Formats: sequence, structure tokens, C-alpha cells
Amino acid sequence: MRPFPRNQLQDNQEKAVFNYNLSRAKMTVECSFGIAAAKWRILNKPIETSVDKATKIVQAIAVLHNIIIDFEGVPKEFNGFVETQMALLSANIPLNKVNNKDFRLFMEKYTNKEIPDESTLRKNYVNDIYVETINKIRSNIVGHKIWVSVDETTDVQGRYIANVIIGTLEVNKPGQVYLLNSEVLEKTNYSTITKVFDQSMFLLWPDGIRHDDVLFLSDAAPYMVKAGKTIGALYSKMVHVTCLAHGVHRVAEEIRGRFTKVDKLISKVKQIFLKCPARVFFFKNRAPNVPLPPEPIITRWGTWLRAASYYCTYFQEIKNIVLELNQNDAISIKETQKILNNPSLETDLVYIHTNFGYLPDTIEKLENQGLPLATSIEIVRNVSDKLNSVSGNTGMLINEKFKNVLAKNKGFEFIQQISNILIDETTVIDGLPEELSIQDFIYFKYAPITSVDVERSFSIYKNLLSSNRRSFEFENLKKSFIVQCNNF
Repeated sequence: MRPFPRNQLQDNQEKAVFNYNLSRAKMTVECSFGIAAAKWRILNKPIETSVDKATKIVQAIAVLHNIIIDFEGVPKEFNGFVETQMALLSANIPLNKVNNKDFRLFMEKYTNKEIPDESTLRKNYVNDIYVETINKIRSNIVGHKIWVSVDETTDVQGRYIANVIIGTLEVNKPGQVYLLNSEVLEKTNYSTITKVFDQSMFLLWPDGIRHDDVLFLSDAAPYMVKAGKTIGALYSKMVHVTCLAHGVHRVAEEIRGRFTKVDKLISKVKQIFLKCPARVFFFKNRAPNVPLPPEPIITRWGTWLRAASYYCTYFQEIKNIVLELNQNDAISIKETQKILNNPSLETDLVYIHTNFGYLPDTIEKLENQGLPLATSIEIVRNVSDKLNSVSGNTGMLINEKFKNVLAKNKGFEFIQQISNILIDETTVIDGLPEELSIQDFIYFKYAPITSVDVERSFSIYKNLLSSNRRSFEFENLKKSFIVQCNNF
């Protein structure tokens, strides 16, 4: 059987579904060839014998293969435990837990099956569950336009990890979000990002990539912007939008850089109470109604500004407690006492809290899944209006920073114009990419303008990569990771 050619698939869901199901059948057959060839090396070269004998050899291989499966303890019909295995992977429960005596007895009691050992599960179940997960993703996006978000991080072993998130673009409701792929990059640049993007699209559409169905998101790193331009040459209807939540975070970073005394206060007070139960106890006795000082993480968006607002609210209480501490106990205490006596510190805190204290909440709003495009854009416009109203030289510089962030985000300009059309604020379509048609606009109603789903996937990955899993091959980690992130 042959699949329908790609030029017949446009707006024909029945043919697309047929091609998808045919591809699944082909993949099953090809996987069986691969498994047999890996176990029976006679298949790695031409079988130099008569046709009749070659046929008997292949039949013998099939029979022996099934016998070996039985001896390895993998039941042919073990669907109940396959579901349990899926639950273990999804819940990030290590497979070695099946070696626990009580757990094994529990499973055998309620499944009436002998439970395979850890190595058998890993060899015979994990890959099948991963393949089934990918097939479900393919099935769920048939007939849909999608958005794609790509970002990279460095894991604890120094590897450059790129995650690829996709989501469906629906007309009347938020779409579904999936982790499609995770790959190790040799290095981080526009070339490797472009390559992993293309590999992921081929994984999603093995019978032919649907180039006209993709909206692309990323962060604002220069190599990501360059990758977006390179990918745009092949995906004619793609709009490249850099993450707006990250854009607001960059404004927060600019604020942090301009108030060094406040930054030092937050850092040093964190050091005073970090891993020191005696000082924490002292703090709670002196100020029982005051929360403990926050411990902001610079890479976690908005936490520094929340800390600044905290010190503005509880400045006097914090000052009284720190001044009571013995400066000879720690350098951080001595330096903090010196900072607290600076007369401009409190006014700086008031200025930050009054003019920028809303930004962490704004970032959290943008991070919500399923926001209508018009709502997301309105949040960004509110930030722009509030920053425009901030007076003073510092306020002007912060406002200029945000304007520069938006000016570099060319895709956001297109998205705003499409949103204005959808909510009937304009009828002008000049300046939009020529390949985008009016029919395409309806799919942008719930289009995201942030890449926070990729950031969430990195958090799951770092939790998955516990110390006892760091010897695993990345390919095995990847399969468990993708299963864990996709719940159907």
C-alpha cells in the first residue's frame, strides 16, 4: 500500500488519518525487523542459500524469538502491567522499585501475574510505551495547526539539552500541549537549534512535514532569533515570537542592575539566615508575625522583585533584628548592618515597590496556560502603559528597556495585528506575511506568546535526573522523560 501524496492532504483529514495509520503499521513492521536483526546476526548480511532454505531460516527465527520472549519472562498479553508500567514512568517512580519485596507481592496479588524484573522491564516495556506515547501525540495533532517552542539548558552533567514542546491551535478553546522531543546538543548555536527543530518536525510527521501548519516560539537569545529566521525560509506561514514573559523578566533584571544596594541587601540577608537554625529561631521570636526573608533565585522570574517588595513592607522589623545580631558572627551580618544604615536604601525600596511591584504578578499571569491571545496582549500593554507613567531618569531608562525588548520582537507585532483583527479593532492586514491567509487568522485566537511550557519541562527533567540515574544513557532518560511529561 502506498500513502497519499502530500499535495492531496491539504484540508483532507481522511487521507491524513489514512497516511498516519499506514505509517504506524509500517513502523511496527520495521521495528520487528530491527529487533530480529539485532538478535539474529545472520540477518545482518545476505542469506546465501536457496529460497526454500532461507524461508525456513526466517520461520525458525520467528519461532525461536517467541520462545526466548517466554523464557525472558515477558508475557505476551500483559496489558494490565503495561498500564502499571506507564503509571510508574508518568509518576517518576524508578523501575528498581519493582525489586522491593512488598511492592512485588502487592503487584503479583492484584495482577495475578509474575512481575518481570527491572532489566526486563527496561528492555521490553519502556521503548514500547515511548513509541505509543509518540503515536498518541501524532494522532492527536492530525488535522490541527500547531505551535512549537524550543529552548535549551545545561544539566548537572554539563550536557546541552534542547526540549521541543508543541501544542495544537484550536479555534474555540485552548489546545493540548505535548513534550515532543528532547535532544543533546554538541554545542548551542542557531545551527543545532535549527537541526533539532527539523528533526522534531520529522518525528511528528514522518510521512511529510506540514510546513504551513507551524507557529514558532523561542526565547530572545541571538542564536534563537537567527534560528527563527533560518527556519522561516522553510515554514512559510511561521511567525517567530520571542517569549514575552521572559521579556518582562529582562526588565526586572534591568531594575535589579540599577539598584545595587537593594540587590546586596537581598543577597546578604539571605546568607544570614540560610542554614542557620539559631538565627531563624531568633527571627521568629523577635517578629512572630513577619514571614522569614525570601530566598530569591535569580533565574526564577520575578523572585527578586518580590523580595524587594518584602523588604519595603517589613523594612523596620528586618533592620531591628539584623542590628541586634553580633557582627562578629559572620561577614554577611557586618555588611548587612552597614547597608541598612544607608539613608537612601529605604527610599530605593519604596520606589521599586511602588513603580515595579506589579511585575511578578504580571509574569505569573503570562505564565498561565490557555490564555486567549487578546488577554495576553492586554497584559503586555498594561505593563507598557504603567512603565510609561513612571517618572524620573531611572523610570525612563527602565521604560526604554521594555520598548527595546518589544521592538526586537518582530513576530509580536504581527501577533498584535492578527489579534486586533480577531477582536474587530482593525480591518487592516497590510504588513502581515503574504503567505498568511484570512483563514489562518482564526487559529491564532489562543496562540501563546510565552515559552514557559519549555521551562516547566526543564524543571521536570532536572527532577528526573536524580543522582542514581546519572549513569543512564540519555536515550533511556529521554524516553522516560517524554512519557512522564505527556499525560493522556
